[in-house]
Amino acid sequence: MFGRRKDSLFALLRGGGRMSGREKLRLVLMLSVPAMMGQLSTIVMQYIDAMMVGQLGAEASASIGLVSTSTWLFGGVCAALGNGFAVLVAHHIGAKEYDRARDVMRQAMFVCMMLALCVCLFCLAIHNRLPVWLGGDPRVTALSSRYFLVWSLTLPVMQLLFLSNAMLRVSGNMTVPFLLGVLMCFLDITFNLQFIPRWGVTGAAIATSCAGVTVMTLSLTHLLLRSPELSLAGRWGRLHLSKDILRRGSRIALPMAVEHIVFCGAQIASTLIVATLGTVAIAANTIGIVVESLCYMPGYGIGDAATALIGQSYGARRADLIRSFSRLTVWLGIAVMSLMGVVMYIYAPELMRLMNPDLGVQALGTVALRIEAFAEPMYAASIVVYCIFVGLGDTLVPCVMNLSSIWLIRVTLAALLAGTMGLQGVWLAMCIELNVRGVIFLIRLKRKHIVYNADNKG
Repeated sequence: MFGRRKDSLFALLRGGGRMSGREKLRLVLMLSVPAMMGQLSTIVMQYIDAMMVGQLGAEASASIGLVSTSTWLFGGVCAALGNGFAVLVAHHIGAKEYDRARDVMRQAMFVCMMLALCVCLFCLAIHNRLPVWLGGDPRVTALSSRYFLVWSLTLPVMQLLFLSNAMLRVSGNMTVPFLLGVLMCFLDITFNLQFIPRWGVTGAAIATSCAGVTVMTLSLTHLLLRSPELSLAGRWGRLHLSKDILRRGSRIALPMAVEHIVFCGAQIASTLIVATLGTVAIAANTIGIVVESLCYMPGYGIGDAATALIGQSYGARRADLIRSFSRLTVWLGIAVMSLMGVVMYIYAPELMRLMNPDLGVQALGTVALRIEAFAEPMYAASIVVYCIFVGLGDTLVPCVMNLSSIWLIRVTLAALLAGTMGLQGVWLAMCIELNVRGVIFLIRLKRKHIVYNADNKG
């Protein structure tokens, strides 16, 4: 019943039918709720990993935290390219050009896998030296190196998982990625119980990799054989690389990839600042980031829904729906993340206690989380508005806005405040920057006149 209702609403969107305010809100919620739950399942898995590794002590947590920004850097570059092609798929689905959508998907898989293999080889080449370059304590660099090695070997598999889930989401299917995320969480727990007692931090990486391989197989199978919009069953055809598709996909993806690289450079700079504060600060910062993600992951779930709805509305030439879905998703994101921020502020001590037994880590992390709670509403605005622009294929200016904000405000303030306030100064800088970023994204959304150009659908 739920699926049929959602399909009928998408039929109205793609077919030019009139949608009431209640129908628009219903479609937003139908996509946002499973997308939020999917993001939360990812965070639960990260919580479990951090909690189980945290029981091994502060050095074990610090060893993962030391390379966490680097894994996000390399993985995110691969994901950015896939997201650029996924936006094109959404545009073609909105226009009911399903064969062209499948053609884009074929080419995206080939190009993204080639990139993932290149990144994998590069990561393997630097895995021994990376923790040392990041200024890690000699007691944690060996653990970090082994963790990063396992992660690197699994990168091509995870690329396929990210790409197949992205294609399902832009087609309007948020349920399958959510269910697979829950399954991955349970598998990760099972493998953690087997591998962490044997191999410690390295066992946690192996457990996550095994869970990822299993879930990737299921996600890719569903996409290629069962997706109504994108299934290749009986339509396998041959791969033909198109300069036009590569150009259009690159025009969307390259600003996102460059942004991610420079953004992660800022995160690495922040890691270097925190690394000078000692092992306890590194562990508190690492665990605090995992705990805070409980607040912002729902925002990314709503953002996924916004990208799918805006992308398909753009392909269907529905400027009215672009404006309506923009307002609905932004306000929903702000409401949900504001509530999560209140919960984080109240229960910060309990959350930190769950994650690590070290009293110093708990106390320092609690202060950091309570500072960050005040950034959640505007952080939500920046996340969802950015995803709206991605759905439109408008990525260059938003990427510049993100980078200017994080480098000119967050990194600069963190460097100035860390010397006198320690980790609290680093998180205060983050809070100020996120509030500024949310405001400038809302201003651009309000001032931007969204006008559909019938001659430009990519």
